[in-house]
Amino acid sequence: MDKKEHLPTYSTAQLALRNGQDRKEIWISYKGLIYDVGGSRLWKNGRHYEHWAGQDLTAEMEDAPHGEWVFERFPIIGKLI
Repeated sequence: MDKKEHLPTYSTAQLALRNGQDRKEIWISYKGLIYDVGGSRLWKNGRHYEHWAGQDLTAEMEDAPHGEWVFERFPIIGKLI
């Protein structure tokens, strides 16, 4: 059984609160999964270059200088509904 099946679910409004400003958590979403990026110095204060935490960044990955493998280093917190 896939561990991702039993992850908690969060709405876009709940994700938006985890932007590094309103709460301590710094989360982003990619392809329906929510990642905790708070441990990365590149996401300090909830911002990574022109990207803000608390959002779904799936569409923005097309322009990124890296591939989706970058998410492998971050823990998965839940699923975006």
